[in-house]
Amino acid sequence: MDRRSPHTVDDVMTSTVVAVGMDAQFKEIVTAMKQWHVTAVPVLEGEGHVVGVVSEADLLTKEELRDEEPTMIGQKERLADYAKAGAVTARDLMSSPAVTVPAVATLPQAARLMAQHRVKRLPVVDEQAVLKGIVSRSDLLKVFLRPDADLAAEVRREVVDRFFPVSRAGILVVVEKGCVTLTGSVRDATLIPVAERLTRAVEGVVDVRCDLIAPMAVDVASRQ
Repeated sequence: MDRRSPHTVDDVMTSTVVAVGMDAQFKEIVTAMKQWHVTAVPVLEGEGHVVGVVSEADLLTKEELRDEEPTMIGQKERLADYAKAGAVTARDLMSSPAVTVPAVATLPQAARLMAQHRVKRLPVVDEQAVLKGIVSRSDLLKVFLRPDADLAAEVRREVVDRFFPVSRAGILVVVEKGCVTLTGSVRDATLIPVAERLTRAVEGVVDVRCDLIAPMAVDVASRQ
């Protein structure tokens, strides 16, 4: 994984993906899900283009409606469900169009997409909409496994060294369990909130305590 923020979906996704074709049979899909311990599979067409997703929910409609006596009103209200209950191939079982995420998307973008569509995983595609991998909620949490030393190094390189080139020697960066503490004196007080915001933006940071001070600004205020 690249040690510089922001990370992209490509950094954390799972590259080995179980997928099925449009003509995959019901039992084939169930078998694949059980064998690979997944709850959904992308459906591919042509040269790996993602056209839909079959999930456990799509498959369970067949069991849910198996012994239900349909009424005219019930069938009309749940037309799509009854169609899936009678489906036997991925073409008719899948939810389409598929909700996918570009490999170059940032992790917050992927997280927002999951929340918006209420899904636990997303197929990852390239610029031609060809399947590259799959990203799950647990994949997005991988950044919080970054070692404290890596986080400290990135904060110092991307925040302290860039914004406080004169004061950097006197700034201490301490990271414990993902929580960053910044202490020391700086010349420009207006950069302190910027430093805190950018430190929070580092992938894997859990929290930030910013104890930076600008003595010159304090002296000027005390004289007024």
